[in-house]
Amino acid sequence: MSLGAFIRSIPLAAAFAVTVASPALAHVGVGNVNDFTHGLMHPIGGLDHVLAMLAVGMLAANLAGRSIWLVPASFVLMMVVGGALGMAHIGVPFVEIGIALSVAVFGLAIALRLPLTVPSAMALVGLFAVFHGHAHGGEMPLDALGASYAIGFVLATTLLHAIGVGTGLGVMRLGEASARRVALAGGAALFACGLTRLAGSI
Repeated sequence: MSLGAFIRSIPLAAAFAVTVASPALAHVGVGNVNDFTHGLMHPIGGLDHVLAMLAVGMLAANLAGRSIWLVPASFVLMMVVGGALGMAHIGVPFVEIGIALSVAVFGLAIALRLPLTVPSAMALVGLFAVFHGHAHGGEMPLDALGASYAIGFVLATTLLHAIGVGTGLGVMRLGEASARRVALAGGAALFACGLTRLAGSI
């Protein structure tokens, strides 16, 4: 997909982003979290988290091969690392900016169908996963239910990745031309949503 086509699609995608953008509820200091159910619901409580998880799955599907499981696995692994840092109250700078930026970057990669190698894709999603994990870990209970909460948000993240992979694989079955158009539209929408959230975080 050409950069020019992507740029031409941004105004419509931006209008969509402004319409659907809402404050993320899955960030530090928001909500009542104390068990598996809350952990399960936590990643889906904020639009930016949901979009990033789905985008990781779609990006993995676009890259195909081993990326389908290695890229989401890298995100989950590094999210757990970020969660541990948050639980230990070890600060990570620019968490909100990192989360918003992840949506924009993943959207750009999907729209332009960037030919990332498996290691580079793993490194890319792993970097941003630390920010998402830190946001979750900052609210993780420090009691016996903390492990249940962690299992819940890891499971929810994995399910969202799976939905993203399924969506990406389904789009690819539409045929090359249609798949490119859908990737452009979806990626541009993600990019615009990420920029909208980023503007609100700065």
